Amino acid sequence: QVQPVESGGGSVQAGGSLRLSCVYSSIGRNVVGWFRQAAGKEREGVASIVGFSTPTYTDSVLDRFFISKDNEKNILYLQMNNLIAEDTATYYCAAGAPRRWPSLDSGAYTYWGRGTQVTVSS
Repeated sequence: QVQPVESGGGSVQAGGSLRLSCVYSSIGRNVVGWFRQAAGKEREGVASIVGFSTPTYTDSVLDRFFISKDNEKNILYLQMNNLIAEDTATYYCAAGAPRRWPSLDSGAYTYWGRGTQVTVSS
């Protein structure tokens, strides 16, 4: 696994949508996920998926954000709908060793992208 590469960030008004993409060298059975870090705050797990398991999300994005992956193209997506100002952050994709369940714990991940900025104006 090499460093994954994010894209799709940008500026949007509250209520708008963005879709982030992350290209991996290989997803396979690895756990993959999205994290974010807002200015002055700690990094937090946003969404994670592994294999064919049900994805997991942090509470604040439930029913607004949706994670999906294309194992053939090795691309991870994060569809973000109904964005709010509190979603403003740098978003990172990450990959970790295969595991049974998805995880929002950064300790489960080894490979990290450089991040893409999402700014939501109210």
